Amino acid sequence: MHRDVDRSLTGKIARVTGRIGPGTIGEVMLPYRGGTSAFHAHPFDKTSVYAVGEEVLVIYYEPPQTVYVDELPDVLKSG
Repeated sequence: MHRDVDRSLTGKIARVTGRIGPGTIGEVMLPYRGGTSAFHAHPFDKTSVYAVGEEVLVIYYEPPQTVYVDELPDVLKSG
């Protein structure tokens, strides 16, 4: 992880559009620069699995298009 970190996406809620799991490159959609963009996604803890349609929390952003995600805390879940 880099010293001069871009934290612009840290804390954002993303929706999984491609299964995320260990050893795979998943995909999420999240708000970015006034629109919605697709990002490659990996589990932050390197072991979790997230299914398509789940909401996840962005923990770390690695430019240009990669994020590391974790389970969305209950307090942030809608409904």
